[in-house]
This record gives sequence, structure tokens and C-alpha cells, in this order.
Amino acid sequence: MLEIRPICENCGKDLPPDSTEAMICTFECTFCADCVNNVLHNVCPNCGGGLEKRPVRPGVLLKKYPAETEKLLKTVNLKSFAVLRDKNKHIEPSDR
Repeated sequence: MLEIRPICENCGKDLPPDSTEAMICTFECTFCADCVNNVLHNVCPNCGGGLEKRPVRPGVLLKKYPAETEKLLKTVNLKSFAVLRDKNKHIEPSDR
């Protein structure tokens, strides 16, 4: 089951459980759509994989299976990330 993390790991933007802006990688690293598109270029800075829209858990199930509340902020060091980003940003995530 997804943790549904509450913020963008890069910029700290709130991403509540019903957010349609939340993007995740296969390890559930969580970023806002703005960071994915304009900073990360669809490359997860932690694993190098692609990022996809995070599904919204139905409200009735949030009561039984609540979203994560711990905020994980790990602002991306753009200088060190540049090599990984530039290597992968033009390669489809399924081909990385």
C-alpha cells in the first residue's frame, strides 16, 4: 500500500492525499509536478527512474488506511544531480 507522503521532497510543497500534482517513482519518492517537469526532468534524483502521477486514495479508505504524516524534505543538490539527470532525461523510463 502506498504511504502517500505529504510533501514534495525537493521544494516542500504540500501534497495532501487528494492532490493531483503528486508524482512518485517506483520507490515512492514523492515530488510535485512542477519539480518533476522543470527541475528533475522526469528523473528521480534518488534512483534515476521515471516519475508517474500518484493515485488518489478514496476518502473512505483514508480513514482505515491513513496517509503518511512525516515530512521528508531532501532538497536536490542540482550540481551533483545534473550528471544523472542529463544522462537519463532523454531516455524513456522503461529503457533506463
